[in-house]
Amino acid sequence: MAVPEGSPVYEPGLRWSEVDRFGPTGGSYGTPVAEGAGFAYDEATLHELVTEWTDLSKEYRNDLHEAQVIAVAQPPGLEYASGDNAEITRKSGEALVQALTERIAYCEKMASKYVTALGKYATAEEQAKITIDQQSESIV
Repeated sequence: MAVPEGSPVYEPGLRWSEVDRFGPTGGSYGTPVAEGAGFAYDEATLHELVTEWTDLSKEYRNDLHEAQVIAVAQPPGLEYASGDNAEITRKSGEALVQALTERIAYCEKMASKYVTALGKYATAEEQAKITIDQQSESIV
């Protein structure tokens, strides 16, 4: 499989099940933003990223409920083999619960960062509008 040239791309709304694994997928990191504001993504891309990280967090949270069931598994019988098997299953479930909890926290943190970036974006947009309005008043 040939590797496409250039850096990897982000395409908002892309579902990996729809990606052609044997060819370039296209996409972009969003509309380029003018220098100066310090933003790497346009506003629409930031909104999409917040949605995607939030949705991923919800998926992990759903998985967490199922993992908690595994973490309290009971042996089907009272013999030695069943008890050991249940103990190992519980340990595996506990590890899964911990991993999912960490992933949920990470996703929520990422969503929060993009929400913060949206706030900064809106503030920068408002400041630019005020500056333009002041300049146009002095021209008249």
